[in-house]
Amino acid sequence: MQNVSHFSERLQFLLTDIDDTLTDEGLLGPEAYTALWQLHEAGIHVIPVTGRPAGWCEMIARVWPVSGIVGENGGFYFRYHGKKMHRHFFFDEKTQSENRKKLNALEKEILQKVPGCDLASDQFCRLMDLAIDFCEDVPALPRTEVQKIVDIFHSHGAQAKVSSIHVNGWFGAYDKLTMSLKFLQKEFSVTADEAKKVCGFSGDSPNDEPMFAYFPHSFAVANIQNFIDQIKNKPTYVTQQRGGLGFTEIANAILKQK
Repeated sequence: MQNVSHFSERLQFLLTDIDDTLTDEGLLGPEAYTALWQLHEAGIHVIPVTGRPAGWCEMIARVWPVSGIVGENGGFYFRYHGKKMHRHFFFDEKTQSENRKKLNALEKEILQKVPGCDLASDQFCRLMDLAIDFCEDVPALPRTEVQKIVDIFHSHGAQAKVSSIHVNGWFGAYDKLTMSLKFLQKEFSVTADEAKKVCGFSGDSPNDEPMFAYFPHSFAVANIQNFIDQIKNKPTYVTQQRGGLGFTEIANAILKQK
């Protein structure tokens, strides 16, 4: 990984994680929010790509200076454009309902078998996945207990990704990268190959690894070091500062190339 100051390419899009990439201790600070506006005003499309739920994504797509959002680790994207909210889901409503029944059963098993974890507080506004909190609103669990949650999801044929705060599990062959590429193609006519040239990605945790692996212009904030031994495909660039201040470093490096 190189310091972000070495970045020297021109980008049209910046896809970015939210938790602990844009935020610090759960809060969006003024530096990162200002950086979002500066990117927007410079004509760079910012697209959050997050594990956060549909309810959050509806608000973010409408209110933040972004060109759309990929939510629940790739279960859907929302784009508020032309005074209309455009929503694209990986599964139809029938399949979503069937998957929810299986996830409800998994919720009971995980909470019973892994003491100390809890249902994520934002679960009530999720449509596609199950989020288990291991350190956001509960005392942090050791890595071995987090892995138990992952293993239970896998034992039922579900996917599971570890973010900086949750383990997200779902049924279906999608992830952050799958839906991001679909979003770029459908909404901006950017092909998968073109995306490697014109897009960057910023993140901070293992569930961002598909994005780090795909995009040559990949960035991580300094707190990636908390998970670096769990990530095989590392980002190209890393910031000196954590969270939102690190994101601001990334934004400034991109804006210098405009």
